[in-house]
Amino acid sequence: MTLTMKGILWAYLRNSAFKKDGVDYHTSADLTGQANHLAATIQADIVKQKQPDCNGGFTAIKFSKTNPKVYSELTTANPIDLTRYQVMNCYMGRTGLINSGGASEGENDLAEAVRTAVINKRAGGMGLITGRKAFQKPMSEGVQILNAVQDVYLCKEVTVA
Repeated sequence: MTLTMKGILWAYLRNSAFKKDGVDYHTSADLTGQANHLAATIQADIVKQKQPDCNGGFTAIKFSKTNPKVYSELTTANPIDLTRYQVMNCYMGRTGLINSGGASEGENDLAEAVRTAVINKRAGGMGLITGRKAFQKPMSEGVQILNAVQDVYLCKEVTVA
């Protein structure tokens, strides 16, 4: 039996220059998509990325060149489409995408975790990291969050959009 170690690359963007006119583009679909592509290119087996909540980082901060069709034909403002763009940049999903579950912020954590998991699954992603959101809670609440996220990925009715 041959054992192989898999590599998970956190491809987060960290740069204050990605903030412009009150918008933080470090979670934009186009910029995170490029980071995902670089991770896939250096042969990461899985890419961990924050789920996008905006788009247009390239044009707003004039970071790179891009084609306007990225915004008119390849994505919409729908969170599933934004996340799907991240999957597309992972060699069309050949390199798996897992999204961050985000920080534990209070009573809406369960609903936010389920929403993030549904978006990831419907976009073609392969999972969700729920660390802080689940483990910074009392055990019963954390287990409830983990079970709810598992239920999303096991549910046959939640399919790729």
